[in-house]
Amino acid sequence: MGPMSDRALLGPQYRTPNLRECLAAMGLAGPLACVTAGWQDREGEIEELKAHVARPVHDLALYVRAERVHADDPALAAAGRERQARLQELQELYRLRLGALMGAVEELAPTADEAPARRSARRAALGDVRRLDRQHLAATAREHAAFARDWLRRPRPGLASQRAELARLIESSAAVLLAGGHVAVLLNRLRLFGLGPLLASRPLVAWSAGAMALTERVVLFHDRPPQGAAHAEVLEPGLGLLPGVVALPHAATRLALADAARVQAFARRFAPARCLALDHGSLARWQRGRLVAARDLRRLGRAGAVTEVAT
Repeated sequence: MGPMSDRALLGPQYRTPNLRECLAAMGLAGPLACVTAGWQDREGEIEELKAHVARPVHDLALYVRAERVHADDPALAAAGRERQARLQELQELYRLRLGALMGAVEELAPTADEAPARRSARRAALGDVRRLDRQHLAATAREHAAFARDWLRRPRPGLASQRAELARLIESSAAVLLAGGHVAVLLNRLRLFGLGPLLASRPLVAWSAGAMALTERVVLFHDRPPQGAAHAEVLEPGLGLLPGVVALPHAATRLALADAARVQAFARRFAPARCLALDHGSLARWQRGRLVAARDLRRLGRAGAVTEVAT
């Protein structure tokens, strides 16, 4: 990370916002830029955010800008749709394989008097899941790299002018805020405009899907979805601006945190990364890669416990 590498992850902001408090603790004054592309058609509806922080906020309008770029560049738009179709197919195939492997992990959940052979089998089963996760992450990374090489690094005047304007807006802001919404849509727009390197040198505050986008790998999770229990899935690489973290927004409602076996399997599956539960009121702040502040922040532990994070 660069010299201006302050990063902060927050819990959801709609019930108990703590963004203003976080900005003050980071010593950040002046206008802000924000990314709300994950909200899609609601992008830019930031009046409540502005009122909360009580300072100028400029929405970068990545969703609208992307629509304009695609309208002016049909070949790029078509290539983007083809890439998304390939990514969806990869996800579906991964999900099929994951279901079978996670079934074995669940069947081998710890018991009070289990034999060493059973523990060894459980470790091997979880190793199979970790291997599949790595393979899927690499496959999606190759798709994004190929798209960037074949389409985004060639001269495209409309895209270039949007990127230049975004660079000016970001560089003139005290910090960049990344809100939630649809994480795949958010990452797609961030990649389209090549914002990873620009954001790397700026103070960042993110929550919900924005927090997930900053990490090395985006993990989708929900132990209690309406259609029945589901397995956590690796979606694709994030921007990699907050290494060693798996961000889990709304963990208290989406994960069975009282189920020690599930917590243990989750934490061990994504180790050595720290699996951080980001619920209402949560705050985690890093300076130059070191966690310097934490409040109402919990970590899923490899022994199956969920514990408060202290600095």
